Amino acid sequence: MALFNQYLELLGIMAWPLLLCLTLSLIILIERSVTVVLNAPRKEVWLKTLSCEDPLDCENLESELAERRSLLARGAHMLIRHANQEKNIREEIAAVWILKQRRQLTTGLKLLMVIGIISPMMGLLGTVLGLITMFESIGANDGPISPALLAEGLGLAMYTTAAGLMIALPAIAGAHLLNLWADRQLNRLEHVMNHLNLWLEGIAPSSPAEIKA
Repeated sequence: MALFNQYLELLGIMAWPLLLCLTLSLIILIERSVTVVLNAPRKEVWLKTLSCEDPLDCENLESELAERRSLLARGAHMLIRHANQEKNIREEIAAVWILKQRRQLTTGLKLLMVIGIISPMMGLLGTVLGLITMFESIGANDGPISPALLAEGLGLAMYTTAAGLMIALPAIAGAHLLNLWADRQLNRLEHVMNHLNLWLEGIAPSSPAEIKA
């Protein structure tokens, strides 16, 4: 606790805003990382089923998908449950479902980008406040200027700048990497669901490898 209070004193008035940004960014990064782990690529054995020429030959597919929790399996299960609908209706249902998954996969990433933008600004504000403190100390001192007199203001300036950058860099990098990961997952999801939709119409892909592409 004493060390924590010492760091708060080093950051001055910007300590709590920077601490809030750090806390929010850590919560988002940890929560999104758990989502990445839960939706990590798995060996989707059931994709081989789509190489069957007739969906009726693979009647156990729906029950198999119901037991899986991957994004691909959930999307395929949802589409198969609407197998009795027309192809264009299934496409609309799939588009709405994929849009919902996009929102879920990118939850918090905009806030993470905002944190990455404002954290350096907070650090810069702390730098300015530190310099103001330093000049006020110089102005109030009638004697010679000593290093100790400058240390407090310059220390506040440097610490807040460093803290802002240390918060911003992981936040921005994490937001971009997580967004790229979400795009990759959704592109693969759309690819497989398009094949599945054709398969439900009786049009089978030439090979399982074509589905996984």
